[in-house]
Amino acid sequence: MVDVVAAELDRVHVRMAGRFTRSEPRERVREYVSGLVAGLERKNGWTLAERSGAVSPDGMRRQFSGAAGRTENCQIGTFSAYAAARGHALVDRELYLPESWTDDRQRCRAAGIPEEVAFATRPRQAMAMPARAFAARVPFARVTADEAYGQVKYLRVWLEERDASYVPATRRTEVLITTTGHQRQADQLVADLGARAWRRIFGRCGSHGPREYDWARIPIRIGWARGRGHWLPARRSISHPDQIAYYVCYGPHRSSLADLAWIAGAPLRIEEC
Repeated sequence: MVDVVAAELDRVHVRMAGRFTRSEPRERVREYVSGLVAGLERKNGWTLAERSGAVSPDGMRRQFSGAAGRTENCQIGTFSAYAAARGHALVDRELYLPESWTDDRQRCRAAGIPEEVAFATRPRQAMAMPARAFAARVPFARVTADEAYGQVKYLRVWLEERDASYVPATRRTEVLITTTGHQRQADQLVADLGARAWRRIFGRCGSHGPREYDWARIPIRIGWARGRGHWLPARRSISHPDQIAYYVCYGPHRSSLADLAWIAGAPLRIEEC
């Protein structure tokens, strides 16, 4: 049985090796996975490091993971993907370092983190990656992101200053400026929509089959720039109409609702990547 496990670990290690440029993380990943399937009484950064012969758990350190909802053995990253009709792939990434790391320069040096790397929030990292894409003149139609980034207003302002169209998700409680200059929450604006405002739109296929939702959009903001517009698109579940996702949009005045719906689904491609 031990030989079978070792052989499988070797096979997994070969598959993972191509994802790491340096030999150190390649070997560390193998030791980490080996420790997870080992018969240890407790499995944490210290016990996994001790089993691998490391003097400290820095290479297998735990931090809080929003996806897991708890402190976990993980590394948090901000990723950028390029999606088109023919496929999608990751094109950029930033390793998120909490302030407990960046405030400890000795720890950073030991981990090979350059001195110039300072603490940056994930929205700030999300600004750096489009900036590199702009500098490289990467052709694209719109920028999208999940709610963690979409609700950050300074990120949206930064994109508008560069006339970059966007359709990120946002929280239902975000306060928006209406076309009459008033302030209302996103969910309040959508709640006022009549039945005729909604259109059923077929999206891309997911792991559970075709994705189909009811969509609507509401013009927002005053003083649109020439040829540009602002909208609040909303996506409603067909089987559970109380489940509604909200987005904020800036882009060409002639943008169709179907186009916005397709772009709004792009974060799923990042998760697939």
